[in-house]
Amino acid sequence: MKSILVVSMMVLLGTSAGAQTSAAQAKDPVSSGLRDIQPGRQKNTIAAVEAMPAEKFSYKPTAEQKTFAQLVVHMVEANYLLCSKAAGIAKPNAEEAKDRDSKEKLVAALRSSFDFCSETLAKMDDSKLSEMTEGFGGKQVTHAWFSLVLASNWADHYAEAAMYLRLNGIVPPSARK
Repeated sequence: MKSILVVSMMVLLGTSAGAQTSAAQAKDPVSSGLRDIQPGRQKNTIAAVEAMPAEKFSYKPTAEQKTFAQLVVHMVEANYLLCSKAAGIAKPNAEEAKDRDSKEKLVAALRSSFDFCSETLAKMDDSKLSEMTEGFGGKQVTHAWFSLVLASNWADHYAEAAMYLRLNGIVPPSARK
């Protein structure tokens, strides 16, 4: 039962058994873990955004929630911020995505933010994880803290996008056969 759970989690996270036992994973387990998780999160999240019809980017499930376009803008901003903070690398001066941008422009901005994460995480190692950096609200936190927030945000953002898709009768990428 335990091996089924582990394999199921690896499929959900987009990792493979080989990725979990690599030499890099043993040397830099947090950085390597983020690098292993990121391609699956990127693939599914971008596919979810691409699956939403352009005319539905203004859709929001309730008055209090974000529109789908606002969710995509939030994903872009979060990728740039969290990847830079986790790795201790300066955030680039990327063009700001706006919720009124076209679907094509928002998908391109999301791709660029994930590309930044790939480049940033490729340079990351675990040697600076215990160093402090400014977190939300000026609170001092470690780079490790941002690494955990980054991984959980990728899962949360995909789950939100999947919910918006399902509410519009669209099967999310990870649920397709």
